[in-house]
Amino acid sequence: MSGSLVERAPAKINLSLHILGRRDDGFHELESLVCFSAGGDTLTLEPDALLSLQVDGPTAVQAGDLSENLVLRATHALRARVPGLKAGRFTLVKRLPVAAGIGGGSSDAAAALRLLAGLNDLALDDPRVFEAAAEIGSDVPVCVHAQARMMRGRGEKLGALITLPRLFAVLVNPGVPVETKSVFARIGLNIGQSSGFGGHPLIDENPSREGLVAAMKKARNDMEDAASVIAPVIGHCLAVLAAAPGAKLARMSGSGATCFALFEDCRAAKMAACVIRRDHPEWWVKSSLLR
Repeated sequence: MSGSLVERAPAKINLSLHILGRRDDGFHELESLVCFSAGGDTLTLEPDALLSLQVDGPTAVQAGDLSENLVLRATHALRARVPGLKAGRFTLVKRLPVAAGIGGGSSDAAAALRLLAGLNDLALDDPRVFEAAAEIGSDVPVCVHAQARMMRGRGEKLGALITLPRLFAVLVNPGVPVETKSVFARIGLNIGQSSGFGGHPLIDENPSREGLVAAMKKARNDMEDAASVIAPVIGHCLAVLAAAPGAKLARMSGSGATCFALFEDCRAAKMAACVIRRDHPEWWVKSSLLR
C-alpha cells in the first residue's frame, strides 16, 4: 500500500461519569456515557517508512516527550501482538488541549490503531487491537470506534454503540491542566470502598434529544466537585456555560478542566461560543456536533 492514510482523532466527551467505587486492583469502577466531537486532532501515516512521529499544530508544545507519546506506544503495543506489523511515519497535528479531560492522547492512540489496523488488514474488533488499546490507557478502547456508547469498569467494558440525536455543544477549556490522579486522590476512596453515589440512568440505543437530555440531568460527573477544588476556574466555566442562552445542560468532561454545554440548536451553540470567546479570549472555546 502506498500513499498517506489519514484519521481524525476527535475529543472524547463524558456526558456523564459515575464513580461506583474503588476496586481491589486499585482502579476505580466507572459508568460513563461517552461521545465524540466533530473536530479534533489529525493523524497521518505514511507507510513504507521507518517508524517515527512528528507533532505539529497549535497545542504541539504541550504534547510532551515524543518518546512517551501514546501514538508510538500504541504502535509498539500492537506490534508486540502482531509479528511483522507494518507501520511508517506518523504526523500528528495537535489541536486539542492536553490534560483536559477530553481524551486527546487516548484519541490519538486510538487513531493510530485504526490506521495500523487498516494498513495490516486487521478488523477493529480483533482482540489484539482491543488488548493493545487497553494496555495504553483506560480511555483508549472506547476511542477506537469513536462513537457514543456506555463505558464501564475502568474502561474495559464497552456497551453497544449508541446512535445519538444531533447534539449541539460548546466546549470550553480554561487552559489549566488537571491531572486525573490528583482528582481521584482528592475524592479519596480506599481500595474496596463503594462511593454510595448511586448508579447510572438507563440509556436507549437510539434516544431522542429530549429523552437523552432528561437522562443526563439525572446523571452526574462525580469528579466535578473534586476537580473544581483543584482548579476553581472550572466552576466559573460551568457558570458561564449554564448562563448562555439556549443552554440545556452544563457539565465538566472527564477529570476536567474542559466543560461543555448542550444547546437546542446549532445557531444557539455558535452564538454562545462566539460570546464566550470574546469575553474570555484566553480560553479554548469550540462549538461542535457530538456523536
